[in-house]
Amino acid sequence: MLGGLLESAPEFFLTGVGVLGLMVGSFLNVVIHRLPIMLERAWRRECQMLLALEPAAEADNVVYNLMTPRSRCPNCAKPIGALENLPLVSYVWLRGRCSGCGTRISPRYPFVELLTALLSIAVAWQFGPTWQTGAALLLTWSLIALSFIDLDRQLLPDAITLPVLWIGLLLSLFDMFADSASSILGAVFGYLSLWSVYHLFKLVTGKEGMGYGDFKLLALLGAWLGWGKLPAMILLSSVVGAIIGIAMILLMRRDHRVPIPFGPYLAIAGWIALLWGDAINTAYLGLVNI
Repeated sequence: MLGGLLESAPEFFLTGVGVLGLMVGSFLNVVIHRLPIMLERAWRRECQMLLALEPAAEADNVVYNLMTPRSRCPNCAKPIGALENLPLVSYVWLRGRCSGCGTRISPRYPFVELLTALLSIAVAWQFGPTWQTGAALLLTWSLIALSFIDLDRQLLPDAITLPVLWIGLLLSLFDMFADSASSILGAVFGYLSLWSVYHLFKLVTGKEGMGYGDFKLLALLGAWLGWGKLPAMILLSSVVGAIIGIAMILLMRRDHRVPIPFGPYLAIAGWIALLWGDAINTAYLGLVNI
């Protein structure tokens, strides 16, 4: 009954998904900022224990996770109240500044919220009120978090990548986006393809062209979408990376010697393949057979 109602009134479905996307986007901002710090503190504690060094700094022993402590202004330490934490609305209401000290709030926070909402609506539009939408939203939100963490820290945390990879393999049991054989081969070939490129590049140049997190991310995408979409994702990520990289060098005068994370480009390519991978493969095969 509910499914029929949503199909007959898709605007309610899309609006609901958009609002959900805004709220999830607000949470993703927390994940993007806090998860790398949490991992660094955990790694430091483990190294100190392993090497029998002095106990961790006091800050490392304070409870710090995705829920605690409350978000606060980094300049004046004023706690952010509930009304100041409404996605998009609070940023506009506060005119992009802290209500306590007037420090400018980074526009990236509302950008992530808006981006999450728009991509969530696109997913809902593509798959409709189905289980596929729920799964695709999970993948979309994970890719957003991974992309921004990689941009900030050049890190693709296993804490996100590996669980989402396993979820993709489990979903293949229900032929959600790919069957089990295609999913397993997608994970294997996805990892090995970039692993091979990495070692060949290192052998030729003596430099590391990418990190192991990129291998795991492509394995994740292969597990979700199957091995048949890997060529399209590799090609798309290379094209997107080249276009954005050249634009950053020419327009933003970015130093070409500074490494650019590859994870966001893989994530963009994977998301495009999630929604339109079959159409892209069909179009490509049509061109080949001309």
